[in-house]
Amino acid sequence: MAKIRYTPADDSTCGWFNLSPARVARPAHSGTCSARWVVVGAGFTGLAAARQLAVNFPDDEIVLIEAQEVGYGSSGRNAGFAIDLPHDIGADDYIGDIKAAKISMELNLAGQSILKELVKKHRIECQFRLCGKYQAAIEDRGIAVLDAYRRGLDKLGQDYQMIEEQDLPSHIGTHFYRKALFTPGTALIQPAALVKGLADSLPGNVTLYENTPITEVEYGEKTILTHKGGRIVADKLVLANNAFAMSFGFLKGRMLPIFTYASLTRPLTEDEQARLGGNPYWGVIPADPFGTTLRRTTDNRLLVRNSFSFNPDGRSHSKYLQRFIKRHQHSFERRFPMLPDVNFEYTWGGSLSLSRNHMAHFGKLADHVYGALCCNGLGVTRGTVTGTLLADWLAGKRSHLIDYLLSSPGPNRNPPEPLLSAGVNMNLMLGQCRAGQES
Repeated sequence: MAKIRYTPADDSTCGWFNLSPARVARPAHSGTCSARWVVVGAGFTGLAAARQLAVNFPDDEIVLIEAQEVGYGSSGRNAGFAIDLPHDIGADDYIGDIKAAKISMELNLAGQSILKELVKKHRIECQFRLCGKYQAAIEDRGIAVLDAYRRGLDKLGQDYQMIEEQDLPSHIGTHFYRKALFTPGTALIQPAALVKGLADSLPGNVTLYENTPITEVEYGEKTILTHKGGRIVADKLVLANNAFAMSFGFLKGRMLPIFTYASLTRPLTEDEQARLGGNPYWGVIPADPFGTTLRRTTDNRLLVRNSFSFNPDGRSHSKYLQRFIKRHQHSFERRFPMLPDVNFEYTWGGSLSLSRNHMAHFGKLADHVYGALCCNGLGVTRGTVTGTLLADWLAGKRSHLIDYLLSSPGPNRNPPEPLLSAGVNMNLMLGQCRAGQES
């Protein structure tokens, strides 16, 4: 039996969630019920797994459990990049091993294709735009990364455009960067709106319970999940709750809940839009992983995301919001001096589930328990495709992508505490310092 020590508890100030279309949350579970399939976690991975299980097992009821409201947790808090290309933040060129990179790209494209089809089929209003992304740099170190990334893309045979300093303002308005590498295949989304839309278009044999944090789990021939209002008995359990799976007794000491922080402005006035210039919507990721991510949204807001904290319990802590909003303001002012009176309306944090070796878990965790966990910063596309493929594997299907995921060594073990927290916090601090002007 596992007592769940930590359950999700995110801040209430996420701009994506508060600006996304309102919906009525599904009721929390109460009483006792049984189901052949129970999925824990209604983010991109869990929604995909539940949807595909429903397709593969149309005569079975699938129960999907979410500790908070759909769209309120991590899946609704990212920067909204559905990236198609390899994005190995552990590699100097974001590509790494070419053979693995080709498989990674195939997985990402599959996840993006699934989402694109669902958005179209169910008419999900989530600002989905297949408009590409810019990877930008200002310091020599960042320029070197772009050059290495370009060489990696050449090996993969992928299209890109290198944009020089004098031409960048016509793309993104700001004169801040020296160079950017544009790749056309990334989709930009409003993540909370997309997650909500995916939840409200699930097949009829999926029952979603929101605001139902699990407090205790008993494993055996059947898995019994207990919460304050009752319990759910599962023949088969699928975990799609990333680092919180450690509280369920799996991959203990192998995942790192790292929080990133974002701020979103009020809408720009017509005069401010004219002063900014550039394209009507775009996304910029930094050459340095510790740098600043930017977006201009379809409703003419600007997003700034940077800064990191290690929250071992996976829960939000308000002290970081107060600390990092000042950094966001400083980053904004340096990039957009033409917009001196634009203020932030929302600032929030959201967690990433990372592993030290940048590997994920896919497949069996124990008898009758399975998981797709630890997306390492690619939750939108990778979570979608791994959730889908896990449901296919559970239905007896095989493919080269499933075989590739099953062959992964999985997340490696972290050092024990207090060495872990000391080491992670030191690396985060040094990384943000080394980012320099990229931050």
